[in-house]
Amino acid sequence: MNATLAAVALSLVSAAAYATAAVAQARLAARTAPGTGTLRLLGRGAWWCAVGLNAGGALLHVAALKYGPLTLVQPLGALTLVAAVPLGARAAGRRVTVTEWHGTLLTLLGLGALLLTAGGAAPHETLNLTEALAVGGGTLVLVAGLSRPGARPGLRHAAASGITSGVASALTQTLTVAATDHTGPLLSARLVVVAVLVAAFATGGLLLSQTAYRSGLGAPLAVVTLANPLAAAAIGLALLGERFQGGPAGLVPALLGTVAAVRGVILLSRAQAQTAPPGAEAPPAAPSRVVISSPRPVRPEQRHGVGAGQP
Repeated sequence: MNATLAAVALSLVSAAAYATAAVAQARLAARTAPGTGTLRLLGRGAWWCAVGLNAGGALLHVAALKYGPLTLVQPLGALTLVAAVPLGARAAGRRVTVTEWHGTLLTLLGLGALLLTAGGAAPHETLNLTEALAVGGGTLVLVAGLSRPGARPGLRHAAASGITSGVASALTQTLTVAATDHTGPLLSARLVVVAVLVAAFATGGLLLSQTAYRSGLGAPLAVVTLANPLAAAAIGLALLGERFQGGPAGLVPALLGTVAAVRGVILLSRAQAQTAPPGAEAPPAAPSRVVISSPRPVRPEQRHGVGAGQP
């Protein structure tokens, strides 16, 4: 098996693990009060189940990043949403809708076009210490802005989660390539800083996604799925020397694939947003209103027995 096939296979299994974890997190979020703190989540088995699935998906993702570039591995993360569709429908006790199937097909076609243009060579370039610190600092500023109080917190937290996870993947690739190629000491200042940033962003992405899923699974997961590869691919193209195959001509199928994948994700988001999130309780029925009319005024003649039905 060559490097590209290994990266694709590992990414597929990783996406399945992440999808199962997302469904578990959404069900947990639906049963958790908004004010519940992180410490209370630590005492729930469902939380640790989601953490374990995320950890397994992350390990597979790290292995995939060893064999494939960010522009190849990260777009495959959209399969998380595709896998979450049947899993979420099964958890909710319903069938997959026609719109969800259309969205799945468009997402798969878009991913196919992206895979044809993505660079297939195993990664060899890494971020230096200055680049890693710049990426980390810029990400913190961006996430702080997205996490501020305001309207639509679920989608903003989802975007922040996707960005932090994508940046964590880019930093993880630097850590993996540098550690396995034995190009320098494992305890160098650069690798220690990168490892700390990876741990911080991976944990932050997990907690931000848990907050985002309180508003449901569909739309937040779609935003996470889009923001993750965009952030990682931007770092790969700008700092790691990754390129699309075919040169400038390769941008055409890549853009068409991106449009198809985005359209598919939007359809999946809309379809899932129309269904109740897994585990959510139905809102209480509105109390019935009984209108009591005021007594009708009595006419003067009725007071004397006239017109009151008397002969």
